[in-house]
Amino acid sequence: MPKGLYARSLIIIIAPMVLLQGVLAFVFMERHWQTVTQRLSKAVTADIAAVIDMIETFPGEQAQEDITAIVRERLNLNIALLPPDPFPPANTKPFFSILDNVLREEIADQIGRPFWIDTVGNSRLLEIRIRLENPEAVLRIFAERNSAYASNSHIFLVWMVGTSLFLLIIAVAFLRNQIRPIQQLAEAAERFGKGRELPADFRIRGSREVRQAGLAFLQMRDRIERQMEQRTDMLTGVSHDLRTILTRFKLQLALIGETTGNAHDIEELQADVDEMQRMLQGYLDFAKGETGEEYQEIDVCNLLHKQEKEAKIKNKNLVVRCPEGLTIRGRPGAVSRLISNLVANGLRHGNNLVINATQGDNWITISIDDDGPGIPADKREEVFKPFMRLDEARNQDEGGTGLGLSIARDIARNHGGDINMHQSDMGGLQAVVRLPK
Repeated sequence: MPKGLYARSLIIIIAPMVLLQGVLAFVFMERHWQTVTQRLSKAVTADIAAVIDMIETFPGEQAQEDITAIVRERLNLNIALLPPDPFPPANTKPFFSILDNVLREEIADQIGRPFWIDTVGNSRLLEIRIRLENPEAVLRIFAERNSAYASNSHIFLVWMVGTSLFLLIIAVAFLRNQIRPIQQLAEAAERFGKGRELPADFRIRGSREVRQAGLAFLQMRDRIERQMEQRTDMLTGVSHDLRTILTRFKLQLALIGETTGNAHDIEELQADVDEMQRMLQGYLDFAKGETGEEYQEIDVCNLLHKQEKEAKIKNKNLVVRCPEGLTIRGRPGAVSRLISNLVANGLRHGNNLVINATQGDNWITISIDDDGPGIPADKREEVFKPFMRLDEARNQDEGGTGLGLSIARDIARNHGGDINMHQSDMGGLQAVVRLPK
């Protein structure tokens, strides 16, 4: 069965129509068409039987000529007496053999003599040959097909099929208008799920049920955006207040250091304050995300090659394989942070990294392989949880917050993609990112 609503709706319309036409055609063929053909064939056979009786009753050439003329004028039959030669070979029965069957039955019942008929040789005429005993000859009759066969009955089928096609075209046009609002609603929901703006021409329309679904979607979008705004405002206020306090801590530590001269203790406290500020920034970045950015065309290869500088600073080996012209639409800052987090995670635990970027019809795939210790298969999903820091796993960054991979997956999913972890051929971990183009 087709998966689309449009195709399924067409089947719902077409299937009953085809079934109804099949029943009507069958009833028409069995009841009307065959009955009319049988009556016409019976009348033609009766005329032929009367001709045979006249020929046998009034022998002689003059009588035969008069009978032939009368039959041609009154009965619209063309007859001739042929030598008593064998009948021609039997013809193949036509596929649609109502006339052939009915005419054979009527000749056998009314005349009861050896005969041969041809209902397919000439589309306009029927040829019938009947063996006579007195005189010993073969009577050949040519009759018009429409005199023994309801030949104009096909007009009914033509009208039935033609009107059905016309109604089907109208139904398809109206059905397309009913399906289009559903398709537009699905497109709007998909774009909203990827963090993009709704289509410019999107509006609630269609049937009552579709309008209700569209209105529910818009209300849901407004609630989500309101919650995100409230969360962002709250985090902005919290970050401002906490940063003010941390700034005071730094100032007080600087003053204490000048008055006491205990530099070692002051440095440790200063390091703790810096760590608190870094962790605070990580929490805020994870909660706030990159929702303020606009979607733009992003050069993926350029982002990947920028990571080579980071590898050189850390004295690590990084190889980037990316086809020229590989681009996607997304938030540049968010996608850059996604790549940076994954590369930084690989550089932290491995000495050699290989980045491969490939493109498909609708997706790009970026794989990051390293030769680090890797992550056990049963814990590869856990490392994406916020604040998760496995003792033996790759997510344990020195002094980190355990949010790097969580932020990366959150960004990928906000763009309509995802991140998955696998075993790398280099012995470490392979992070695979899929993003829509």
